[in-house]
Amino acid sequence: MKSTRRYTLIAIAILLVTAVLWLSSALGQTHKRYEIETQVYATPEYRTDAARAIDAYERVMQRYMDGSERSFVALAGDLKAIAVQLNALDAKLTRLDMRMERIERHLGVVPQPAVSTSDPNAPKPAPIVVAPVSPYRPR
Repeated sequence: MKSTRRYTLIAIAILLVTAVLWLSSALGQTHKRYEIETQVYATPEYRTDAARAIDAYERVMQRYMDGSERSFVALAGDLKAIAVQLNALDAKLTRLDMRMERIERHLGVVPQPAVSTSDPNAPKPAPIVVAPVSPYRPR
């Protein structure tokens, strides 16, 4: 009898475990969504020496380009001022030329022939030298 009781207790224990397992899986069937919280750990960016050198080079080049741009702007302003001064000188020379022409006409001075506009510093063509022709041919 003791063995029957043991078998009965084992059978009841198996039924209880099966019932608990069935209930736990049956209750979870309505809720099929699983949520997992993830946590991302950020690590700082590690820079190599080459990356730092490239950044330094880019900064130097940017400064150089900015400086060049500023100098070109200043040069453009200087060129405008020089152009204004040259225009003023041209106007004064034109007035002096007209005045000189009136004075020459009044005094009856004959105007000089026009000066050639060729460059005085240009190289002169080499003179053509003609050697005397000998009646004898060398053999």
